[in-house]
Amino acid sequence: MSKTGRTSTRELLHLAWPVLIAQLAMMGSAVIDTAMAGRLSAVDLAAVGIASSIAATVLMSLISVLLALMPIIAHLYGAGRHEEIGHEIHQSIWISFALALIAVLLLRFPEPFIAISELQPDVEIKVRAYLAASSWGVPGVIALRLFLGLTTGIGQPRPAMIFNLLSLALKFPLNAVFMYGLLGMPELGGPGCAVASAVDATLIAVLAWGWCLRNSDYAAFRLHRKFVAPEWKAIMDFLRLGVPIGVTFVADVTAFTLMALFIARLGPVISGAHQIAANLAAFAFMVPLALGNATSVLVGQALGANQSERARQICWEGLRLGMAIAVTLCLLFYFGASHIATLYTTDENVQAVAIPLIVLVGIYHLGDAMQVITVNALRGYKKSVVPMIVYAVGLWTVALGGGYMLGLTDVFGAAHGAAGFWIAGIAGIGMVGIAMTIYLDALSRARSP
Repeated sequence: MSKTGRTSTRELLHLAWPVLIAQLAMMGSAVIDTAMAGRLSAVDLAAVGIASSIAATVLMSLISVLLALMPIIAHLYGAGRHEEIGHEIHQSIWISFALALIAVLLLRFPEPFIAISELQPDVEIKVRAYLAASSWGVPGVIALRLFLGLTTGIGQPRPAMIFNLLSLALKFPLNAVFMYGLLGMPELGGPGCAVASAVDATLIAVLAWGWCLRNSDYAAFRLHRKFVAPEWKAIMDFLRLGVPIGVTFVADVTAFTLMALFIARLGPVISGAHQIAANLAAFAFMVPLALGNATSVLVGQALGANQSERARQICWEGLRLGMAIAVTLCLLFYFGASHIATLYTTDENVQAVAIPLIVLVGIYHLGDAMQVITVNALRGYKKSVVPMIVYAVGLWTVALGGGYMLGLTDVFGAAHGAAGFWIAGIAGIGMVGIAMTIYLDALSRARSP
């Protein structure tokens, strides 16, 4: 490997590991929710799985528009235009107000999601309670997303890591208080974890931005400048990059959410097993996502500094490193499926269904790692429209449509249940990963001298 390659690898790892820990901390909260709900009942486990899928669909589909902030700030930072970063933060706050309002309304009135899932009455009650509680955490979640975009965009992800670890440390005791009724609080069961998450997100957001605004290292970005009215040109430039990213997340998240809702028709045992598999897939996803974020930031900074050949080299270094790790995780899931299932639940029926799904998750992860690294690299180039189209076709048509036919109908023989959805997902995500790699190769070649 060349000296430049070694340098890029070190830079990627230096930026990626704090991002990974921060993301694993966020994902760890979901693992805690699943494990604690699984100790209550199959109904609580199914309700938390279904409700968290709906909440993720709503929040990530909307808040993902704000992911445009990271490459925008990376370009400004790479070009040395530090004083413009505060302006971008302020304009993104105006966008956040609209996103927060939509998110709260969807969480408070989730009838379309409830109708699709055809829930049993006892599960539906808990799902509605979870979503209502989640709405109170929306402002905190959005504020933390802006904080992450700022700190990661300038290549300093460690503050976000520290605050996410603090959030994780608070999650278990807060869950215990609201789920199990400690310290005189009412025993809320599964929905209690949503109350805990709302309290957690709000507290950490206040602490994170309070620290940032008082830190002299951030003074050059002029975050304290007078707050200005919305500037429509800046907002439209932001949205031209951010909206396709948001639609891409809609395709990704809704494919997972609708999968969970369709599988919910098969009963709490299969739904609970699917929740374990989906939770594990999301947990593994954090590794290539961290590398993808690091790749996006370094590519953006390189392009801001007019170093297009370096940007291309960073893309491929990130992809090679990410796929090597993905293969390792795939083997781990294959050989450790039975042990992993027992960590999530003591219900033997749920374990029996979950074990083969965990094996499929390992295969799925290979395509998932490829696509998330390449799509983030493309965001470093400020390209998001083509990925949006490819995601929509691959995930809605191949993965979700194919999963419905394989899992719930006899179009291709006897219905395969939850496994059918995962098999179709492997095909869909693999198609997306290959297409994004080809597009990134063509684009980076065209941009290189």
